[in-house]
Amino acid sequence: MGAIGVFLGCSPIAQSDTPLPLLTSEPLLESQPPPTLAVRIETVVEGLEHPWAVTWLPDGSALITERPGRLRRFHQGRLGSPIPGVPPVFAQGQGGLLDVALHPRFAENNWVYLTYAHGTASANRTRLARGRLVGDRLEDVTVLFEVSQTKTGGQHFGSRLAWLPDGTLLMAIGDGGNPPLELEGKFIRQQAQNRRSHLGKIIRLRDDGTVPEDNPFVGDATATPELWSYGHRNIQGLVVDPVTETVWSTEHGSLGGDELNRIERGANYGWPVVTYSREYWGAEITPERRRPGMVDPLVVWTPAIAPSGLAVYRGDRAPQWQGALFAGGLVSQDVRKIRVNANNAVESRGRIPIGQRVRDVRQGPDGYLYVLTDDAQNGRLLRILPPT
Repeated sequence: MGAIGVFLGCSPIAQSDTPLPLLTSEPLLESQPPPTLAVRIETVVEGLEHPWAVTWLPDGSALITERPGRLRRFHQGRLGSPIPGVPPVFAQGQGGLLDVALHPRFAENNWVYLTYAHGTASANRTRLARGRLVGDRLEDVTVLFEVSQTKTGGQHFGSRLAWLPDGTLLMAIGDGGNPPLELEGKFIRQQAQNRRSHLGKIIRLRDDGTVPEDNPFVGDATATPELWSYGHRNIQGLVVDPVTETVWSTEHGSLGGDELNRIERGANYGWPVVTYSREYWGAEITPERRRPGMVDPLVVWTPAIAPSGLAVYRGDRAPQWQGALFAGGLVSQDVRKIRVNANNAVESRGRIPIGQRVRDVRQGPDGYLYVLTDDAQNGRLLRILPPT
């Protein structure tokens, strides 16, 4: 395994990082790819089957999920056998074993958190479980949370995890799927506006799966107590900036209309009442793009990039990237760099071509960016290095 590309682009990052005018409250509508950034890319792991997420253990080894239901450990140049103890998953369509996250005090308790699709093609839902990593197996595996309603098909499970500074856990859950899929006599996507449903939401839990008493809708009979934010379609990128404590997300639109959002406690992000997206067959979903009381996205991607994986760079290997967001793209097969200022205006953008569907983007413990690519036979973990 070695470098798969020496340089992508022909100018230094600082020069290709094109400034943009400060935005008003209108989102940035990105219809053309931004300038290419000059980087080096190295292959760290290859031969993965639909990898979905990666995280690092204190010893520097990496845990990688594969959607068919495998949790693998990569250590000292070797990809280990599947780790026993992973719960059975519903691996169909977009479903399977999805995100992985370590407890903030993993060094003390060895807790590993997994999200996954559970059930059958006719009745499935997103679950959250945790288990102790003991050697190379998971023990004491417990389901901490499951979506309240089952659905059919294999779409829109969401599943990204992010820890808040207070030690509580955010979990993104998709809206359930596209028309003609229905629930309770309406398109299932309408559940994103139903505050009693978990579908199309971000929820907040304690590390043991119980509900924090200070969640925004605790005690509200019109809402589920786990609710943190709502009106989401299918969040596939979720990250908390360790410096500013800002929560960022990226979510898929339908035909265009992918979004970058700043997540606020108790806020409504509009789907499907307001959206820049269209039906897959081209029809308008709604004529409304904005509505009072609903949060506007900061960036809208049309055509769609299908964002998946999101990181805030806070390393020391690339000072010029400090504080920037890096969003992976499944359809665009690249990583989009976005710098947002204190006024929530996009100041600059850039693009790192990858050449495979990008499923996850993380900052590694060595201060470099890492990208996980989605492929049926040769999914890869890549290291992104700034030019020397």
